[in-house]
Amino acid sequence: MEPIFDQVWRHVEDEQVGMIGLYGMGGVGKTTLLTHIHNNFNRTRNDFNLVIWIVVSKGHKIEVIQDKIGEKIGLSSGEWKHKEQHEKAKDIFGILNTKKFVLLMDDLWEPVKLTEVGVLAPDSRNKFKIVFTTRSEEVCGQMDAQKKIKVGCLTWEKAWNLFQEKVGKETLLLHPDIPEHAEIVAKECGGLPLALITVGRVMACKKTPQEWKHAVQVLRRFASEFSGMGDKVFPLLKFSYDNLPSQKVKSCFLYCALFPEDFVIRKDDLVYFWMCEDILDEYGNVEEAKNESYHIIGTLLTSCLLEDEGDSVKMHDVIRDMALWLACDLGKEGENILVDTGVYHAPNVAKWKNAKRVSLMGSSGIKSLDETPRSPNLLTLFLRGSFLKRIVDDYFDFMPTLRVLDLSENILITQLPFGVSNLVSLQHLNLSKTGIKRLPVEIMTCACLKYLNLEHTFKLDYVPPNLLSSFPLLKVLRILDCGSSNRVFFYNEKTMIDELQGLKHLDVLSLTVGDTSCFLNLDSHHILVTCTLTLCLKGEEYYGNPSSYLDLSDVAKANMKYLDTLQIKRMVDLYSWKKTRPANPSCFLGLQFVEVVDCTNLKNLVWLVFAPNLSHLHVYGCSKMTTILGMERRETAPFAKLTVLHLSKLPQLWIICENFLPVPFLKKILISGCPVLGKLPLNSSSAQTDLGFESPVLTPFPLPPSLCWDLGWVLVDSVCLPNLSVALWSCGGG
Repeated sequence: MEPIFDQVWRHVEDEQVGMIGLYGMGGVGKTTLLTHIHNNFNRTRNDFNLVIWIVVSKGHKIEVIQDKIGEKIGLSSGEWKHKEQHEKAKDIFGILNTKKFVLLMDDLWEPVKLTEVGVLAPDSRNKFKIVFTTRSEEVCGQMDAQKKIKVGCLTWEKAWNLFQEKVGKETLLLHPDIPEHAEIVAKECGGLPLALITVGRVMACKKTPQEWKHAVQVLRRFASEFSGMGDKVFPLLKFSYDNLPSQKVKSCFLYCALFPEDFVIRKDDLVYFWMCEDILDEYGNVEEAKNESYHIIGTLLTSCLLEDEGDSVKMHDVIRDMALWLACDLGKEGENILVDTGVYHAPNVAKWKNAKRVSLMGSSGIKSLDETPRSPNLLTLFLRGSFLKRIVDDYFDFMPTLRVLDLSENILITQLPFGVSNLVSLQHLNLSKTGIKRLPVEIMTCACLKYLNLEHTFKLDYVPPNLLSSFPLLKVLRILDCGSSNRVFFYNEKTMIDELQGLKHLDVLSLTVGDTSCFLNLDSHHILVTCTLTLCLKGEEYYGNPSSYLDLSDVAKANMKYLDTLQIKRMVDLYSWKKTRPANPSCFLGLQFVEVVDCTNLKNLVWLVFAPNLSHLHVYGCSKMTTILGMERRETAPFAKLTVLHLSKLPQLWIICENFLPVPFLKKILISGCPVLGKLPLNSSSAQTDLGFESPVLTPFPLPPSLCWDLGWVLVDSVCLPNLSVALWSCGGG
């Protein structure tokens, strides 16, 4: 923990910093770190003449905190303890105000009102210091911490060292196979010190490879049964779960345990799962449900029960094990989750009788589902990412309450069972990236559907006529790259418009359009003006037919203000516009993701200057493209919100933009196959915004000098681009 300790100590020595909050998940070592800080005050020479350590804990009372502080400063008589709270506060203030003190508070679950205790808030004048630990980042904000420092899990090298220390070299050297198994056991602890110490101490007496193999099996399948996990580690972590603000948030947390270990869960996927399971309150539209979902996700992040991955989240392995322990062993709370991810055998459906949620995600050994489950309470069934080839026709006959069915990424499954007609409560159906060839007519009985995802079902060649009219409650429809041609879903332009117009509640739509004339008429229809839209313009030659002409000026005429994602692929006769300003200036206001692939006549993307919220740009295989934004100076500041820039196979691209660009949020730069691109539009002011960033400093990119000279550019350091995590420049043969 030395790096974190050094960081904290620098802030302790900084006179401008008075309040420091250390936060992190349970068992990560916050108390150990605070102990180290306390000991360092006592053994080093410093200006503080009073160091106070107290443990606050959950459900604290002001009087108890006052008594603990009183004992440290000589106010411990029985008479004093019987004083009123305000009198104690006055006495504590009278003593502390005459000293330069440090107050260390361990295990805060809610903010402490310091003035009621009798402690003056630290500032640059009184030079007081307060350092506290908590599991919630939100508490750091409520305490007005000037510095918030996350105490994270250990890196693998440090975790392995700690684990070896607790096991002991004597045990590790008893058999040549033990170290290999020991590494696997240590990795199951996910760098969490509490788990490493607990498991390491248990394994210190395991002297055969068979015992270590058994430990791996137990930790992977039934972690709560491993000695010390169910009675020491999980109960301590459970305090964070118990402190969540509502049963709704607790249910959302447990829902995340349905996904396999280390699985990166898209936040938007959680929105649709929770919305269709009715975990969330009923909302009129997807945006409202999304707002509450992101609020709940934020609560779980600040409680250190989830880890942030940008537009996704991840659950720490030990936290996931704790969640499964709660959901399975504490079924009285009504969750009843069964998770059997990554298995190599057919599931035992007899166990599903009382289950509410079942996940077999990534179970590569399951080729066929032949046994019919009787699951009258089942709400969610995850079968994503398996190698399913067949589902027996009566498989869904006894799931009357099923609301969420995820069959995505099963590329070997070619048809749905006719028994899908029994899923009368189904609200969420995901068949994306499957090998489905035909949708059965029986699917039209699922009249409660709110979410239907058929994206990237390239083999789909039959859809029942007027299918969408069977789903009047549909809120999310995803049919991007659905079918072997863009006409598999809609037999002609009029059919498409008529069916979409009938979906009165539709909020989110993704689709592929291969007919240019069809695209030019899309914006005149109400459904496309009100939906958050993902649109792919794919040239007809992609399907073996001659391509149509499209001028990008036509795109700017569209009245799709909620256009979120635009993909343009294989449009051979696609040309850049000549105009400097579109007829509809707000046409790209909502545009965040742009992907342009294999448009051979396209020379620039100058229209992107009218997309102020663009966050991701990927341009690939455009052989005549010479610039991205062009040469002329502009009043606007394009790319101000750009986070990812990916340019690939652009042999004539020699400049992105003439002017330097402000890109304070840029995280990834990926450039390959651009042999004549000599420089990036970055300088020392690229990250400067009105957010108060300090003046950045340019540093040379660590490449051989000759190569730097040939490239003609330098990469700014992390001060200039504070969010940059990945930069890749492939020079090819240059």
